[in-house]
Order: sequence, then structure tokens, then C-alpha cells
Amino acid sequence: MAGITEIRTRIDSVQQTLKITNAMYLISSSKLRKARQQLAHVQPFYERIRETIADILHRSDEMQHVYFDKREKVAEHKVGYIVISGDKGLAGAYNHNILHLTEEQMAQHPNSMLFVVGQMGRSYFSGKNVNLDRDFLFAAQDPTLSRADDICEVCIQNFRDGTLDEIYVIYTEMVTPLRLETRIQKLLPLDIDSFSWAPKPGEEALGNRKVTYVPSQEQVLNHLVPGYVQGILFGTLVESFCAEQNARMTAMDSSSTNAREMLKDLSLRYNRARQAAITQEITEIVGGAQRKDDDGPPRPKLNPTRTVRFSADGNRIDNQ
Repeated sequence: MAGITEIRTRIDSVQQTLKITNAMYLISSSKLRKARQQLAHVQPFYERIRETIADILHRSDEMQHVYFDKREKVAEHKVGYIVISGDKGLAGAYNHNILHLTEEQMAQHPNSMLFVVGQMGRSYFSGKNVNLDRDFLFAAQDPTLSRADDICEVCIQNFRDGTLDEIYVIYTEMVTPLRLETRIQKLLPLDIDSFSWAPKPGEEALGNRKVTYVPSQEQVLNHLVPGYVQGILFGTLVESFCAEQNARMTAMDSSSTNAREMLKDLSLRYNRARQAAITQEITEIVGGAQRKDDDGPPRPKLNPTRTVRFSADGNRIDNQ
């Protein structure tokens, strides 16, 4: 059995670890709530952009636009993947799932190009022979609209100049607090069929009215589509960030539970060791006192008490 000092040291170490895991749980919870609120505030704006694009497509018989060009004449499409990983570990299988899905997609397109968001993904792919954009250095922490706009600009530039024919984003969606799923979503080219149009309640009579977009529908799409792609990227960044924080919360909660169980076990072992030490000390004291009595000088024997009587005239009368 380990000594009292060793057990006490382990108890102190586990207690310090428990404080860290509790703090990380609270921090991740605060970050998740803040990111959710930020996405909720801007989501109506991007939803309105999507409705406007759907309205333009609905009123156009045949829309030919660069952002909807599937480039069917290209023999082999050059594919780009925006991979959103984490900047830190201690999040369970969050980063592993993203990297695994990315490798599966790369196996289908050997000449693909990666744009990695997050330090964990860059560290993983830097040691492999992967076509990785070295200048694409974006952090996954605290997603913002400006960061999404920068990523969107890089994607659109590569698509318009023909460097890439298809662009996908690989991210993690928090379906429920207990269920995280890795997903892949196509950014460019846009699919016309995905923009379903339906009049809002009370607007059926206005559905066939003539609407004119100035200066032209193509120019309006040139302005709206980058904003739409930016909204998708910002949504995926926030979803991934929330999923990472949720995974870290789950991992820290599990670690805290294990730490508390370890403390119970160590406290029991500490009490047993302490009781054994006290019992041993008492035994040694009693044994030492007994040995002192056995090894000491012999005690003198006392004679039995005798009663001496005298007669009335002063003569001694011996006991019978």
C-alpha cells in the first residue's frame, strides 16, 4: 500500500485537475452561448439574401451565370476543400472525425486542394504530402463576419479565375447537445435546384407580378452571391465552434466525474493508511512498555503482615 505522503500528494494533484476541468467546462459553456447568440442575430439577413436569389431564379427562364456554372466541359474538376478543425485539443473525437472525413474526400479527388481553418488541422496535414494553401492561416476561435468575408473572398477568387472548379466546406454540426455530425456542403458552383421559391402567406396574388432588378439580374447576383457564400461560411464556422465547445464540455464533464471518483477512492485509501499507521504506533508503544517491564530488575518480595499482641501486664503474646 502506498504511503500517506504519496496518497496525500495524489489527492492534491487530482483536486487541482478537477478545478481546471470545471473551469474549462464553464468557459466552453459561455463561449457556446455567445456564438449561438451571434449567429441568431445575423441569420435573418442571410436568409433574406437567399430568398432574393431564389426570387431572381424563379423569374428567369434560363439563368446563365458564373456562380451557377457547373463547368461540364472540364474533363477533370479541380476540387478545393475548406476544412474547419479546432485550434486546441481536449475535445474528444471532434478533430479526429473532421480529419477522417477529409481524408476520405481526398481519396476520391487526389488532386484536391485544402484550405484548413484551425491549428489542429494544419498540424496534421503539414506532415503529409497534401496540396495545402500555406497562406490560409485562419483561427477557429471566436468566428466573426470579417473572418468569414476573408475566407469567402479567397474562395470566390479561386473559383472565378479557374483555379478551382468546385469548392466544398467540411465542418461539424451540433445536431443536439449529445450528437455531433461531420458534414460536407458544396459552396460553389451553386445549385439552382436548391433555391426553392414559394410565396409567403398572403402574397400569392403578388407572386406573378413583374419585378425589375437594376441594373440587371446578373449584376445583382454578382453582388448577392458573395454575401450568400459569406453567410454559409459564417454559419459553418459558428456551428463548428459550437460543436467544438460542446465536445469539450462533454469531455471536461466526464473528466470531472472521473476525478471525483478518484478522490473518493484516494480518500478511502488515505483513511485506511492513516488508521493502519495509528494502529501500528499504538502497538509499538504497548510492545515497548511490555518489554521494559520484562527486562527490568526483580521487585523485592514483601513479608506478610503479622499482628503482635500484648497482655495487660505488658508481656508479648505470640500468634497462634
